[in-house]
Amino acid sequence: MHEPTAPYHSAQDALRVLETVARHTTGVTDSRLARLTGIGPERLTTLLRMLRREGYVEQVTDRAYVTGAALTRLGSTRDRERTLREKLQGVLDRLRDSVGAAVYISRYVDGEINVTQYAAGPGTPAVNEWVDFRHSAHATAIGKSLLGQLDHNGRRDHLSRHKMARLTSRTITSDKLLLSRLESQPPTVPHLDLQEYAVGTVCAAVPITAGSSVGCLALSLPVEHAHRLRQAADRLNRGAAPVLLSLAL
Repeated sequence: MHEPTAPYHSAQDALRVLETVARHTTGVTDSRLARLTGIGPERLTTLLRMLRREGYVEQVTDRAYVTGAALTRLGSTRDRERTLREKLQGVLDRLRDSVGAAVYISRYVDGEINVTQYAAGPGTPAVNEWVDFRHSAHATAIGKSLLGQLDHNGRRDHLSRHKMARLTSRTITSDKLLLSRLESQPPTVPHLDLQEYAVGTVCAAVPITAGSSVGCLALSLPVEHAHRLRQAADRLNRGAAPVLLSLAL
């Protein structure tokens, strides 16, 4: 597996903060949180801002924090799946508005690609799934990001079960070339789809992997906005921590 990415480290630090807050039922100050977690004041302030926005902590005095309502709801076994889905949808909606693009969550489950949720709108249209995403991993940013998180045998197994069809003139149809590119791709660099899946659409994807679970966040843009793709992908990556955190809770 690749080394963890920056959103993974942010989510892990946020979990440490949450665990510490949860142990102090009457509240814990930010200065005490810094001492107990070993997280610097500046970074802790950023994490607490994110945790407050997501409803995972609440501020009860000027400097003291307790667990928030969103964390309580996620911790309940009743309706957990529905609560998690609603929570993730809220995060996706904010990311869509922040990056100015349709945004997707995808998971690799039982050897197949699953786009589990997305957020789109009139000005940020979702990509037209004209070929099932499960059969087009070689041509999509989502597919390449998910395959990139598998080991070599896992990649070869997937490609042996899904023919690498030419979807546009830009589609890679050589498994040797695709595997070589996946192998050399640094984990912190977004995977791109520059009209490889559909003419008129460009996409980018960043990993959201924790433990053995393989997933990614992706965005799509009309090709006339291709000049924004890398900047949007960087913003998407910076905003991935709340998604990872929600999945980890």
